[in-house]
Amino acid sequence: MIEPRLLPGDPSELHLRICYADGLWDTPQTDTLERWDVAILHRQLTHAGGPTPGAATYAGTDCTSSMVKEVSVGSMTFYRVHLDRGRNAFWAMEEESEELYETARVLLDPATGSFTDEVSERLEYVGSALLVMNRVTLDPPWRGHGLAAVLACEAITRLMAGCRAIVCSPGITDLSSDRLTDKAEWDRVNARIASGWENLGFRLYRDNVYLLSPTSQDLEEQRGALRRHLAGLGTFWRSDIL
Repeated sequence: MIEPRLLPGDPSELHLRICYADGLWDTPQTDTLERWDVAILHRQLTHAGGPTPGAATYAGTDCTSSMVKEVSVGSMTFYRVHLDRGRNAFWAMEEESEELYETARVLLDPATGSFTDEVSERLEYVGSALLVMNRVTLDPPWRGHGLAAVLACEAITRLMAGCRAIVCSPGITDLSSDRLTDKAEWDRVNARIASGWENLGFRLYRDNVYLLSPTSQDLEEQRGALRRHLAGLGTFWRSDIL
């Protein structure tokens, strides 16, 4: 049983700000790769003397010295890769980052920039683009409550229109914890992360590259379950501080 009182604030006040910055560059690279940055924000109620425990739970107060502010508690990065416009998507991803290149190397034909025949056979034709969930990060106090899956599922749902596949490569991105110097602990945490994405419907394809179809029934079912989970966390958190 998760203990919501350990959360630093009401999880019901978490929300996303999804942003695409268009530099208006008329280049084949920018036609192929779109980077979408997702800020994970928490609404907090503050008074003149500092933050109020419970944050926006008390946003209805008449106190004239109070105000609601948004505090960043994490971020996500996605790439929408258009395989049918601009330059060859394989080489566009290779040029962008090592992480994207590793994904392209598994899924795309370098000669055409399209999905390999083997990958295509696994996917329904519901679009032509590829959505890469590149990075999901939450501040340490918010971890361990299943919130990354809740938030990523919502972002995926907003960004997957026109995509034939969603892909991720689960693994640790925060290397600051000393406890992860132990290989057994490293493997355990990585396995836990992978299991969380598998619950959304991602399935291992090859070389730590996980695929998810936008038509997956698992994704739709899990979205409902995760929203109920978030609502439950909020209810228990509020009851614990009142």
